[in-house]
Amino acid sequence: MSTQPRHATAPQEGGFFGHPRGLATLFFTEMWERFSYYGMRALLILFMTAETTAVVTDAAGNPLRENGGMGLDVATAAAIYGLYTSLVYILALPGGWVADNLWGQRKAVYVGGWIIAIGHFTMAVGTDFSFFLGLVFIILGTGLLKPNVSTVVGELYPEGGARRDAGFSIFYMGINIGAFAGPIITGYLGETWNWHWGFGAAGVGMALGLVQYKMGASYLGSAGDLKTDLPANEVKSLERKFFTGFVVMMAAIVGFGYLVSIGAIAITLTQIATYLGYSVLVLVALYFLYLITAGGHTPEENKRLGVIFWLFLLIAIFWSGFEQAGTSLNLFAQDLTDRTLGSWVMPASMLQSINPIFIILLAPVFGSLWGALEKRNADPSIPVKFGLGLLGLAVGFFVLSWGAANASATSLVSPAWLIVTYFFHTAGELTISPVGLSAITKLSPERRVGQMMGIWFVGAALGNLIAGLVAGQLESLAPFALFRTVAMIVGGVGILALVASPLVKKGIPKSV
Repeated sequence: MSTQPRHATAPQEGGFFGHPRGLATLFFTEMWERFSYYGMRALLILFMTAETTAVVTDAAGNPLRENGGMGLDVATAAAIYGLYTSLVYILALPGGWVADNLWGQRKAVYVGGWIIAIGHFTMAVGTDFSFFLGLVFIILGTGLLKPNVSTVVGELYPEGGARRDAGFSIFYMGINIGAFAGPIITGYLGETWNWHWGFGAAGVGMALGLVQYKMGASYLGSAGDLKTDLPANEVKSLERKFFTGFVVMMAAIVGFGYLVSIGAIAITLTQIATYLGYSVLVLVALYFLYLITAGGHTPEENKRLGVIFWLFLLIAIFWSGFEQAGTSLNLFAQDLTDRTLGSWVMPASMLQSINPIFIILLAPVFGSLWGALEKRNADPSIPVKFGLGLLGLAVGFFVLSWGAANASATSLVSPAWLIVTYFFHTAGELTISPVGLSAITKLSPERRVGQMMGIWFVGAALGNLIAGLVAGQLESLAPFALFRTVAMIVGGVGILALVASPLVKKGIPKSV
């Protein structure tokens, strides 16, 4: 067990762009984890919907090799995708608890990373059972790694301040470098040669990240070690109780899944995803109702909790559109986009790298923009930025709806439609996501910060779940109609957010 030493050791300084050397260790760990996550995600919906007898062809349509998928209908595949991506975020809640109370963040990151790698290699085996088992491993591993690696980054800067913000900016670049490279490499291997080679490549990337994480662990000092006042034997007892309950819960879920698969319980995956979405929304609403009415907070804190709940709803709606990048937009790239470059057909999944490119290019621009506006006392308020982010997302979907209206199986459209769409989506993301993350930490009552960050993850989970369900409508709805509907709903909510912003702003202290 790793515990906080009596005399904490400081991370080594000045080894990575003037930052602690440990930042490089975490930078490359997260880079490779995002490489594996976004690389596999780019293939997921395409593999599940590919015919079992699919054949890879060249630009002239000549067959090259067989590369069959699962042959699932779009609605079922999209429901699986939504359940997978939402559970990744939901499992971040127990993953954070395990790190805080049992293992420390460093051990949680390391163990979680190997579980992720095992998941990718399991998916590469090539059977339906190994495919779903691999997804379960990745969900569990990401739940341990994702919420905790950022915590270790923060602990490298005990002094806080602007230097810490700069460190996170560098760390964020690692995320996007991995997200950019993953779909290119796994997409080429998966679509051009064999789907399972792509899944395996994602596992190799995660393994490389863990090797360098272990080699660079000494540079972290005591950052991420377990900090607890409990004796070691009590921590072990708590660990046994937690994992016993967790195993029982997982066994119940597996049993339920088996009964559904054999038809003993008549329910579809789409229905399961729908019921889960309703359940999450109701539970979060009841939780906030409890906090505001019986949580022991001051009237000022209750106002701020009300603002957080409003932001939770808006961010869930935002991700429900944005996260269709891996589903409906990916299918649009495959089925309706002309990806021919000379004699080469670009794999559809490679277009998933456009968003991280725009993030890398535009993040400094938006950072400078907010700073310049703040100096002129013209910086938009948090609720206004949320409304603008939703409108940016809506504009992107209107663009894609226009492109889809001109596309057909015999008349493919230029990738420029997707590129412009991703530009507006990225602008929306930079307006709403980092701003929201910062706002949650500032608005949360002091003893509720961890819980409110958990709510933020749940908002992302709910958005991903809805994104899968919406993309499933491609089974019966034309792409242009689906994209237009999403644009109108998201745009309408964005306008509502702007109209309501003066009222919402009253619940935000001037210091935030």
